[in-house]
This record gives sequence, C-alpha cells and structure tokens, in this order.
Amino acid sequence: MKKVVIFTDLDGTLLDYSTYSFEKALPALDALRARGIPLVISSSKTRREIEHYRKKLDNSHPFISENGGGIFIPKGYFRSDLSLINYPVTEEDAYHIIRLGAPYTELRRALETLRNEGYEVQGFGDMSIEELVKLADMKTVEAVMAKDRYFDEPFVFIGQADELPDLLESIRIKGFNCTKGRFWHLLGNSDKGVAVSILADLYKKDFGDITTAAFGDSLNDLPMLQRVDYPVVVQQHDSSYDEAIQLPNLVKAGGIGPEGWNMAVLDLLSKSYS
Repeated sequence: MKKVVIFTDLDGTLLDYSTYSFEKALPALDALRARGIPLVISSSKTRREIEHYRKKLDNSHPFISENGGGIFIPKGYFRSDLSLINYPVTEEDAYHIIRLGAPYTELRRALETLRNEGYEVQGFGDMSIEELVKLADMKTVEAVMAKDRYFDEPFVFIGQADELPDLLESIRIKGFNCTKGRFWHLLGNSDKGVAVSILADLYKKDFGDITTAAFGDSLNDLPMLQRVDYPVVVQQHDSSYDEAIQLPNLVKAGGIGPEGWNMAVLDLLSKSYS
C-alpha cells in the first residue's frame, strides 16, 4: 500500500474563511494523525503565521510558506541527505530551510516602481498594523505575524479593472510573478508547485512510491494542485468553485472550506485504506 502525503492550503481551505477555525475538519485531522499520514501546510501565510497554526494543529511536519517562497523542514525529519538536492539548504533554529522566493526587499522595490508607473497598488508593507487589521479582519497579533514577510508581498489593486492586464504585464516584464488568493501576491520565480515537488521527492526517498494529494480553494493553489496525484478544490465561502482552477483529474469537494476538506480527506482515506 502506498504511503499518502497530503499538502494543504490554510485560508478558505483547512481554515474557515471568516473565523479561521478548523473545527469542521477535526474528524479528518484525527484520522490522518491515527494513520501517521504527513499533513504539509502550503500557504501564502508567513513562517510565523504557519507556526501559530501548526501549534494549534499539533503538526510537526514540514511546511511551505509565502506561496512557495520557503520550505521549512524540521531537523532530523528526513533520513535522506538534504545536501544532495539541487537547491541550497541553510539551517536556522530548528529547521533546514530551502529558500526559493525572491528577497522581500526586491519585491518592495518592484511595488514602489509600479506605483511610480501610475498603478494604484498598496502592499502589506505599506500598511500600518491598524490598517491591516481593518483590511483583512485580523486580530492585532495576527497582523503583526502577517507583516513579517520574506518571499511574497500581498497587495491590493485599487485602480480601474481595465488597467489590470497592463499591471500584470508590467510585473512580468520586471521578472516577477503574480498570483491571487484573498489578495494579489507579488513574488519571484517560485510557487507552491515547485515547493511541493521538492518535498514529494524527499518523501519518496524515505517511503518509496507514494500517493500525493493537495487541497486548495483559489488560483494561487493551482501550481500545487497540478503537481500531485489527487488534486482537490473546496468550495469558497459563497459555495462556488474558483473557475480558474481547471484540471482533468480535479476532485471538487462538496462543501465550503474545512467542511469540504473534511469530507474529501475522509473519502481519500476510504479509497486508500479500505
């Protein structure tokens, strides 16, 4: 029987869109823990934000921060030699870290250049804690963690809709990428898919042949969903599915956020462990 490894987004997927609760996913989370199935968080959130939720989830597995910008692997987690992979690995605190994203200072400079070109964009780095609390409906402590960024700059675009294609083209010409979740995100040549593939290869070295699954709800999850055997999209808060996510083998979970996540995980386990 193949080992199952699950990658998951947080906001709007494992976490409820408005309350940030994962209570409706508890049966599936308990089932994963009982079977020893790795649950790898892959989010646009920062390291500090993800660590906050890993503690709540009692999760000790690797995680992917800021839309694939960084991979954090607890020291001693894999048996294989991390120095043999084709990416530089550094050590910091309790982690081996693989840095894939552009430095945050470069992203901030690019955003300022876009403003100078006349685009009305405002990044998290431009906002005070109070402004971010109001915009994102966060608590103060959450906003502090959300602003501690390394690889990805979330931003809002408040210009005219017909200016958006030109904005995205200007970002591309500058050598950066852009994706969208709850906010627009400016990033370098990294995405969740590359990070998922790196971790999947490491799991294969330890476990042999594996089945990979990924769960998401929005466009920034598409690269991750494209790289796994079992891609799942959950319903957004209005019961719709993100129309930008189109894959031939895509599974559409029959529920919003953590409710759909719970049902889809339990369904996957019934197929894999029945």
